[in-house]
Amino acid sequence: MPIEITIIFSLIVLLFSVIIHELSHGTVALALGDQTAKYAGRLTLNPIAHLDLFGSVIFPLMLVFFASITGQGLIFGWAKPVPINPNNFKNPRWDSVKVALAGPLSNILLAVFFGLLIRFLPLPLPLLYLFSIIVIMNFLLALFNLLPIPPLDGSHLLFSILPDRFWKLKVIMSQYGFFILIFLIFFLGGIQLVSFGALFLYVLTTGQLPIF
Repeated sequence: MPIEITIIFSLIVLLFSVIIHELSHGTVALALGDQTAKYAGRLTLNPIAHLDLFGSVIFPLMLVFFASITGQGLIFGWAKPVPINPNNFKNPRWDSVKVALAGPLSNILLAVFFGLLIRFLPLPLPLLYLFSIIVIMNFLLALFNLLPIPPLDGSHLLFSILPDRFWKLKVIMSQYGFFILIFLIFFLGGIQLVSFGALFLYVLTTGQLPIF
């Protein structure tokens, strides 16, 4: 497929995947007693409500630019985190973990569903191409968001299991997590590592290598 088609497919898949991801956070939070996301207008499929300036616009556009140069067109990004108030939960510590895991789990379920379609159905090439991007993209989103760095979902899991004596570490990571994340992405090969994990899960689910 031409690189332009890959970029267009990737942007569309990314948009809907991050919406489902954030909607899952808000829905689980609502089920556990927190209506913050609901009142903030985040329980919606409207993309505008979930867009993050850097993660949904600037970063994907940077990847589009690099893709046009390198010929590798899978685009990646993230949405604005859903607001959550743990004080509304019956068990703030572990209910926060459930909410945090809801987003990556939704992406994993999407990836597995479309991966099994690829594995067991004789799909026409355009559909196979689109489904392959959906699988890779959602495994990528799930693994990326499970990194234990604020504001990613994995940080909520880390903070929930860390003993209270590590409160200073929590404060430092919360203050500088975004900068740590950017350093990891651009200088430590974080995206390449996560991409390798997503590729492995793709092969495991579909039984074949991606066609792009």
